[in-house]
Amino acid sequence: MRLRLVPDDTHFGFLQRRRICIGISLLGVIASVALLFVQGLNFGIDFRGGSSIEIRTPQVVPIGEIRDVAGGLGLGEVIVQEFGSPTDFVIRIAAQPGDGDNQSEAAQRVADAMTGAFDGLVVLATDVVGPAVSGELITASTIAVLLSLVAVLIYIWLRFEWQFSVGAIVALAHDVILTMGVFTVTQMEFNLASIAAILTIVGYSLNDTVVVFDRVRENLRKYKKMGLAELLDLSINETLSRTLMTSLTTLIALFALYGLGGENIRGFTFAMIWGIVVGTYSSIFIASPILLHFGVKRDWSKRTDDPTAGSGGVRFGSPDAP
Repeated sequence: MRLRLVPDDTHFGFLQRRRICIGISLLGVIASVALLFVQGLNFGIDFRGGSSIEIRTPQVVPIGEIRDVAGGLGLGEVIVQEFGSPTDFVIRIAAQPGDGDNQSEAAQRVADAMTGAFDGLVVLATDVVGPAVSGELITASTIAVLLSLVAVLIYIWLRFEWQFSVGAIVALAHDVILTMGVFTVTQMEFNLASIAAILTIVGYSLNDTVVVFDRVRENLRKYKKMGLAELLDLSINETLSRTLMTSLTTLIALFALYGLGGENIRGFTFAMIWGIVVGTYSSIFIASPILLHFGVKRDWSKRTDDPTAGSGGVRFGSPDAP
């Protein structure tokens, strides 16, 4: 027997609550934008600059031991990550007050502490990430997010119609802004992993939205005289079990990673957990109401002022429909 989280005959009136949900979302978006300008994000070393030291140990060493040695030097924020083989690590420390000599001195202190604490350890490379490089990372990350939204806009437009494209892009922008707002409120470190999480959220939310839109398109052809609001509710209810099942199974894995994955990926998993929740919400309560507002065509060649039309005077019944 197939597991279903919701009954097959669910008839929940999602569109009836669209004004309340859109109002709450608008407040959230406005608050997020205001906080971004007033309080700002807690940028990590990736964006603030600092030093990185690549090391290789003669044998596998617990990453926590390396973090304890580097963190005990009192140099501020320290991030230790494994890369390549299990014996290769990169240690990143926050930018130090003063000029470039201070950055190099701090990196050398970490290198000396590592060679002193672990016999046979080799320092592979030492680099200093200055403010200019950090600024370029911020610019590149912003461009990456904006280009992903533009690509989604074009993809949905080509696959469906421009009304679907507007609904999808507004929902995705809503998800990205609220995610940035949560990072601002919690002051959780915002780094390149957070950008990766946001891009992943865009893909996940888009997938949810496209599933609903596909069912909407099928029902537009199947129910030629059904009002658009009723048809959207029907389509959402028909895909609700799949949407909840996908979201819950993904959240189970993410909660496990958040609790057991360690500090280095906590920001990423936190952003993903929030993104799954808000992405599922937006595909139902943001994208679909926007589709209702702009209306969609069943007869692609004719427009009319028929009272059965949706907003914008678009006819919802084919002239040849029974």
